[in-house]
Amino acid sequence: MSEQDPPTTPDPDDVAHVPDVEVSRYGPPPSQPNRPTWGAAPAWSAHPAPPPPPQRRGLGALSVVTIALVTAIISGSLSAAAVANLLRTPTGSSPNGPTGTSVSQVHLDESSAVITAVARVMPAVVTITARSDGGVVGGANGIGSGFIFDADGWILTNKHVVDGANEISVQLTDSRVFVGRVYGIDTLTDLAIVKIDASELPVAPIGSSDDLELGQLAIAIGNPLGTFENTVTTGVVSGLGRQIRAGDALGTTSELLNNLIQTDAAINEGNSGGPLINSAGQVIGVNTAVNRDAQGIGFAIPISIAAPIMRLALAGEPIARPWIGVYYVRLNAALAEERGLGIDHGVLIDGADNGAPGVFPGSPAAAAGLRDGDVVVAVDGERIDDRRDLAALVMPHVPGDVVVLEVVRDGETLQVSVTLGTLPAER
Repeated sequence: MSEQDPPTTPDPDDVAHVPDVEVSRYGPPPSQPNRPTWGAAPAWSAHPAPPPPPQRRGLGALSVVTIALVTAIISGSLSAAAVANLLRTPTGSSPNGPTGTSVSQVHLDESSAVITAVARVMPAVVTITARSDGGVVGGANGIGSGFIFDADGWILTNKHVVDGANEISVQLTDSRVFVGRVYGIDTLTDLAIVKIDASELPVAPIGSSDDLELGQLAIAIGNPLGTFENTVTTGVVSGLGRQIRAGDALGTTSELLNNLIQTDAAINEGNSGGPLINSAGQVIGVNTAVNRDAQGIGFAIPISIAAPIMRLALAGEPIARPWIGVYYVRLNAALAEERGLGIDHGVLIDGADNGAPGVFPGSPAAAAGLRDGDVVVAVDGERIDDRRDLAALVMPHVPGDVVVLEVVRDGETLQVSVTLGTLPAER
């Protein structure tokens, strides 16, 4: 796998080091019809409205009324008995044990948290319609989602929602519509920033994705199918540090997305670019992909990965990503034993399967003296682990920053300072 290497339309061989890559945002290549399909939560929908359910044939109206009256009489008697029973403490039960009231209170608290969180963020969620000279971007309707992160009209969304568009309209939750322009496309992830000429807009509170825990509440907001605006779905954080291969439905393009949040909150077509939020009503991710062949497997880009380009945009600077310039593989027990490394964490700088060296010639890594076979175990004192690899720890920085890598080389631990370069644009 390449750490922040120039993102191209990848050759599958370039990422053979990554053992846990899943496939496809939009669908598998035609030559691989039996592989699981990773749909993108793309920014559009071509699905026709479902037909109305067929009329059920059954009892006539008079029979239904008669049965309903009898049922009402019986159920009224049973309800009176049930209420009387509920007012008694069952024999042998503990008065301090769980009760229906306490369970109801838990559900009430959970519902209140979701309602409050959604109320904080919903006014800042937008619908984005993107078109190009050849028609809509990406599909039948060209509709996706986004959210306002600054009151002066700064919006974060997915790259695949707006990339290639020359006409963008942004609709707010109050039904106002603005002309949007793409301020910048991220060279590293599926993110983009759109600007509209407006002020004093509602803003989505920005949280952190650095300390997420498995099982914590996750709420997705967006415009599924480009039709159902301001839809809310709930779930949990199901996984962290996920890697997927995302591509279009025809398999003509693909890219590797790293360090994603996995959630079972429903993410559908048109949700792309919408916020994933926590119970405090703070954005923790940007919805970007979903598995079409499964239920409850969606992905979001962590907000901490987006934060640096948001800061650059607000400062009026071009969007740029830091670059070290190495290929690496995550270290595991089997690889460590095979190479005789004697350590159980970090990333191994190693040549790519296409023959490219582990360290790009002329890169910041080469200038700092990194070599093939080096194991990077920490960045600025933060340990590399299953949740955060080298790329994830470098991404919060901007080009020109200096980071200190803890490197194990031939059993010796070194501190290597690297001045980050600028990740080249797509080639």
